[in-house]
Amino acid sequence: MDAISSLSELLAEQKPSSFVEIPGVLGQTFGQSTIAATLPMSKLFSIYEVDLEVQRAIIPRNLSKLIDYVNLYLEDRQPIYFPGIIFSARGAGHYDEEHQVLRLQPIEKLYVVDGQHRLAAFQRIMETLQSQMARAKDRREYDKMEEITEKLRRLYAFPISTMTYLDINARQERQLFSDINKLPRKLGGNLAVLRDQRRFYHVAATELASKAPAMQTLTVDMFSERGKSPEYLFSYHLLIEILIALFEGRMKSGARNNGYQYDDKELQDHVSLAGTYFNGLLHYLPTPSKGELVWSENIQIALALFIHEESTKTGKFNRYALEHALKILPHMNWNSIYAGDEKDRLPRRTRIMKAYQHIKNFYQEKNVFLISDKEDVG
Repeated sequence: MDAISSLSELLAEQKPSSFVEIPGVLGQTFGQSTIAATLPMSKLFSIYEVDLEVQRAIIPRNLSKLIDYVNLYLEDRQPIYFPGIIFSARGAGHYDEEHQVLRLQPIEKLYVVDGQHRLAAFQRIMETLQSQMARAKDRREYDKMEEITEKLRRLYAFPISTMTYLDINARQERQLFSDINKLPRKLGGNLAVLRDQRRFYHVAATELASKAPAMQTLTVDMFSERGKSPEYLFSYHLLIEILIALFEGRMKSGARNNGYQYDDKELQDHVSLAGTYFNGLLHYLPTPSKGELVWSENIQIALALFIHEESTKTGKFNRYALEHALKILPHMNWNSIYAGDEKDRLPRRTRIMKAYQHIKNFYQEKNVFLISDKEDVG
């Protein structure tokens, strides 16, 4: 009897039905044997393992974002996109070249090299749905059970692209993990926001830039991946910042309502109010030009913060309060906001808040004397 040299050989005498089969074509990636495959989550749940000597600890914030993203698919039936997950078999399994499948025994696992948070998000959602199912069953809530069953079915069937390295060791796994996560960087500038067309302010900005007459004069760069081209006054990223300041009175990083779920009427109401706001800027401010301080990013965000405060004093955004507050703009001396080289030297947030406070103080002191009820926008 031949000597048994691996766990796979020891277990090979079990019934074929006990194997987990991973279909895929055997190939070579930088000298290593790999298998590329697309697998449903139901199969991945049963075959992956996380080695904490290779992987970092789960980052709760990243996991929460991924859970919200997957729920777009489950709750709203929106398409979602994931990069492939990379595994290491560590010599486990047996590849059948004739049938082009990797066969794993039930106790054999694939170790995650890249994709731990993605898998954890699916796992967490599955566990939540299973708990909800148990509660619904106890309460005999049959309609809810059917709804949860449908979500679980779609979750289990969700396809994930995978690449499995068959024979790399733990040291090579750590190096691969490091290379994958060290070299790429997150999207920045216009590229990140231009490609995100699900969230509220991103969609509103696109709608505004493409349809509002005022934006044809102000010009928004909808094409450049970073920053903006010299011929445009606003970047798309700046337009989103202004909308968040106008409707929330917050800087972009603190936005609360930039979610994925909203109705079309809410969107159109905001686009209409933003159109009124930008029409007012064109009416009361100097002709748009890069040489005009008032059209700089910092003062534009400061203006939006100020108008938000004046427009929401009744608790709800008021179009008439917006139009009234805009009437102070032609009386402002914009060059008196910054002293010396402050507009270039101070941190960005400090410049914005300094301009906001200047506009607010001027309005509180002078609006009774300078704004006539006969003045109109446009």
